[in-house]
Amino acid sequence: MATDASVSLNEVLQKDEGTLIQNWVDAQVNAPTFRADRTSRQELMDQSRRFMTLLREAVRSGELDIMGHGWTGVRQMLDDLSVARAQQGFSPSETATFIFALKQPIFDRLQGGGSSEAPRRLWSTNTLLDRLGLYTTEVFQRGREQVIVRQQQELMELSTPVVTLWDGVLALPLIGTLDSARTQVVMENLLQRIVDSGAAIAIIDITGVPTVDTVTAQHLLKTVAAARLMGADCIISGIRPQIAQTIVHLGVELGSVVTKSTLADAFAIALKRLGLAVQKQSSAPRRRDEEGTDARAAADRGEV
Repeated sequence: MATDASVSLNEVLQKDEGTLIQNWVDAQVNAPTFRADRTSRQELMDQSRRFMTLLREAVRSGELDIMGHGWTGVRQMLDDLSVARAQQGFSPSETATFIFALKQPIFDRLQGGGSSEAPRRLWSTNTLLDRLGLYTTEVFQRGREQVIVRQQQELMELSTPVVTLWDGVLALPLIGTLDSARTQVVMENLLQRIVDSGAAIAIIDITGVPTVDTVTAQHLLKTVAAARLMGADCIISGIRPQIAQTIVHLGVELGSVVTKSTLADAFAIALKRLGLAVQKQSSAPRRRDEEGTDARAAADRGEV
């Protein structure tokens, strides 16, 4: 059932809609929170017109509870708007200004009649717009959290690259703290590459891991065990003196896992297990540019 406040607001929204939207857009553009680098006046105009249509339909339903069925369209648009602005880098206040900028144009029209009911209607409308503004902030926050979670996942994937050092030899350089969530990503990436490449040896380099505690060591052992189940042996490199002392002090048993201080040492062992060896040539090959320089010099001397 329609209330007096909803009836008054509906009349205001119906009367001279074009001017109301124009004043609303002006208020958004003139607000300190306006971001001309991320939105345009025309975009604000289009969004405001669409929202005004949905707002009129919601107010016409007679209920002022924004979580009611009649406000579904309004909430959906604010959901899309808030999430989009969160992804574009807007702040919560810059997003909420879309609603709060509508206050002044509406209040001017509600006060114009001079009715004794004006203060009560103003309060009802003010409460309604505040709820809508807070709703955009809540949705914005959820959207921002989704962006942060996605970025964290992308960073974890980027920080756990599995590279091929040689045919049959993979390397997994770890940088930063190794927690449970990241361990899962490490396992998935390493095991998938083992399956794809058929590698027999995987080197896990922890040079970039600042500290190793019991939890980190257990995560490493789980990764090694999983790789062995896939048919690949693991070598852990990057064991610095401080890390070695910590592992001994914690009483962590690495079992039969081979450890080396540097990635180069681990790679040498991997090649040896594959029956390969790196040998130094008797004379280093000359670069083509050096050969070209010698040829030109010989030509200048008339030797060619």
